[in-house]
Amino acid sequence: MKTGGQLIVDALEANGTDRIYCVPGESYLAVLDALHDSPIRTIVCRQEGGAAMMADCHGRLTGKPGICFVTRGPGATNASAGIHIAMQDSVPVILFIGQVASHAKQREAFQEVDYVRFFGDIAKWVVEIDDAARIPEFVTRAFAVATSGRPGPVVISLPEDMLTSLAEAPAALPHTPVETRPGEAELDALEKLLGKAKRPFVILGGTRWDAAAVARMRTIAEAWSLPVGCSFRRQMLFDHLHPNYAGDVGIGINPKLATAIKQADLVLLIGGRMGEMPSSDYTLLKSPYPDQTLVHVHADAGELGRVYRPTLAINASPSAFVEAFAGRKPAATPAWADETPKLHAAYLDWSTPPESGPGAVQMGPIMNYLEKMLPDDAILTNGAGNYATWVHRFHRSRRFATQAAPTSGSMGYGTPAAVAAKELFPERDVIAFAGDGCFLMNGQEFATAVQYDLPIIVVVVNNGIYGTIRMHQEREYPGRVVATDLKNPDFAALARAYGGHGETVDKTADFAPAFERARASGKPSLVEIRLDPEAITPTRTMTQIRNRS
Repeated sequence: MKTGGQLIVDALEANGTDRIYCVPGESYLAVLDALHDSPIRTIVCRQEGGAAMMADCHGRLTGKPGICFVTRGPGATNASAGIHIAMQDSVPVILFIGQVASHAKQREAFQEVDYVRFFGDIAKWVVEIDDAARIPEFVTRAFAVATSGRPGPVVISLPEDMLTSLAEAPAALPHTPVETRPGEAELDALEKLLGKAKRPFVILGGTRWDAAAVARMRTIAEAWSLPVGCSFRRQMLFDHLHPNYAGDVGIGINPKLATAIKQADLVLLIGGRMGEMPSSDYTLLKSPYPDQTLVHVHADAGELGRVYRPTLAINASPSAFVEAFAGRKPAATPAWADETPKLHAAYLDWSTPPESGPGAVQMGPIMNYLEKMLPDDAILTNGAGNYATWVHRFHRSRRFATQAAPTSGSMGYGTPAAVAAKELFPERDVIAFAGDGCFLMNGQEFATAVQYDLPIIVVVVNNGIYGTIRMHQEREYPGRVVATDLKNPDFAALARAYGGHGETVDKTADFAPAFERARASGKPSLVEIRLDPEAITPTRTMTQIRNRS
């Protein structure tokens, strides 16, 4: 006989959980008590949104479900931001929520929420466990659901009395991974389509990749001389300095790359959904009938034909697909072989940052410095905002599992993600990028980095405005500024107040020594860049946008 709390922890251990992210609450004290004697590492966070985003980063970088525990009501609703990110980004996460006791349900008891209804549209599966004896069944099923097909978040509600009740239950067994593989007939069909193509293009996206799959994809690209692009915020899926790399297919796409995709006669989309952002509002690939021959490879059959009708649909995970196709070779040198290096050259030109711009701080030289200084395995995280353009356009990713950023465009993600990444990979450099507005949405997780001695470096690009919204505001309603100005704290002083290291950069030359001091401090560090708000994009000033020039 064990308590429900003990059974929860036993099931987590059986499924390979090595760490959880949480904000404690009285609604699941029985679980916390069971964790006291467990080898599972418990990371205590400062806000449930940050905890859920850490779990998302864990799932994003490892492919294994990130585990998050929060309390009921306000705790659960705070965590919903991280669940929405995991859903739109196809990341495996399991969120456990303490719930009111069974006798109080349906009475709008203290902090009561119907989680099946609340999370129904932003989670892959939501369930409440009423009987402690069924905990092994439900928890193991949660791991299977979170990782199979199109991965995503699972939410499990835990009534308080269920967690303290005693039950006899079978020992939990680990979930059985489900793999979807392509058939030989589908591989033959793809080979024939490639044989007829004159201008093919490959777009990599989604999850369920690993380092081996990325390496096999490189082999396929080399064998077939294929130009390869990475979907929005999936840049770690292909080496940017490889001669077959053509650029990122996302917001602010290189016009030459957009033209190449539109003019392609075959698009091989592997793993991604090609949603609104990577498709440039469904213009690169028209919905529902693309102009190009479309071969769509996806682990979830429900995504095949959902937005685009493919010529060939292959129900397979990216890793299984590239493993199966890697042995196929073209009969002769492909007709497009001479064009692929031209697309790579266009990418290199596009990803070279400008040296000048308005104000005393130039982001171009700063990005050049970081590219030369950071090792290939450094992990870069960020939330959302115009500052992220500098990272996504000018950082040349080299290796898998080096990027954590929300395709959903959620602000506040970079700092908690960096904490999780550094906790997972303490030997690697972890750099979080944030805007001033973005940082203050979950900047309190800097305290979590201090608590666990995780020397992340947060680069805060401070321009005193909600930059993306101001840019759109000036474009649509020139000169009519409302609700986008910010009065910020001294971010470097704030970092020091938390117990970390803080630096302020007022001119370009200050950045390199400031960054090196931060790196040498051995502490969680924050480097504040005070950027002129005119420097709103790498190529256009705010005045130019306002004047539509």
